[in-house]
Amino acid sequence: MAMLLLACEAIPGQFEVATVDHGLRPEARDECALVAAACAERGVPCEVLAVEVGVGNVQAMAREARYAALADWANRQQCAAIATAHHADDQAETLLMRLNRGSGVAGLAGVRAAQYRDDLALAIIRPLLAFRRAELAQVAADAGQAVARDPSNADDRFDRVRLRQAMADCDWLVPQAIARSAGNLAEAYEALTVFAAQSRPQMVSKTADGYLMQPGPLREVNRRVLAMVMQEMGGKPRGDDVARLLDRLENGGGGNVAGVLATVASGKWLLRPEPPRRES
Repeated sequence: MAMLLLACEAIPGQFEVATVDHGLRPEARDECALVAAACAERGVPCEVLAVEVGVGNVQAMAREARYAALADWANRQQCAAIATAHHADDQAETLLMRLNRGSGVAGLAGVRAAQYRDDLALAIIRPLLAFRRAELAQVAADAGQAVARDPSNADDRFDRVRLRQAMADCDWLVPQAIARSAGNLAEAYEALTVFAAQSRPQMVSKTADGYLMQPGPLREVNRRVLAMVMQEMGGKPRGDDVARLLDRLENGGGGNVAGVLATVASGKWLLRPEPPRRES
């Protein structure tokens, strides 16, 4: 709600709103209706998007379904970008959760202030990353705007909720400072990405049935170039996939990872598509 109120002041008439019903809670329909009513009161076009959430990690699957639906809607409406209401507390929680999981630079960079998502064919912007959760709640309160309370935000079965509760007991933690660290890491990530892309032509050559890669002295650059090649071969490797294959190659081994068959020869890495499995 706070982003709606702020956008009405900053860019009136230049945006539309979509709100997503994930179908996970009976209250979701009423919550979407609350958003639609707030938009109607201010003359802002609003559409409710209903999605189906797949089986598995509920929060991850809901996020995937939400972004897919928002991207489809935004492209239909010819919007230049999707703006989400992530704030400094969200960013701090994300960085600390990923730090606890041993994430690399890409993960520790958190959510980006702005990024183009190739899979969505759309840019995503997050204009509220400098604001605290409490500050945004105050914006709605000052406007007399009712807001919905998602009970899942208090469900300690979720890692994020438990971390949020722990952070509340640590008044010496400064979420905005943690969020700035994530921003600094995002800049480092972008620099590494550019350097890896510039290094790729010198490190990788095409073969008749794949690619030959000459690893360099910088492990992180090797990781990123390896990920690029795996993606070019049609794979969608996760960070764990790339790390696992990198470890094997550095130790003189290889194997099949994420659809890529890798071997080592004379210090170089030969990467080919994994052959189809035989059916019994």
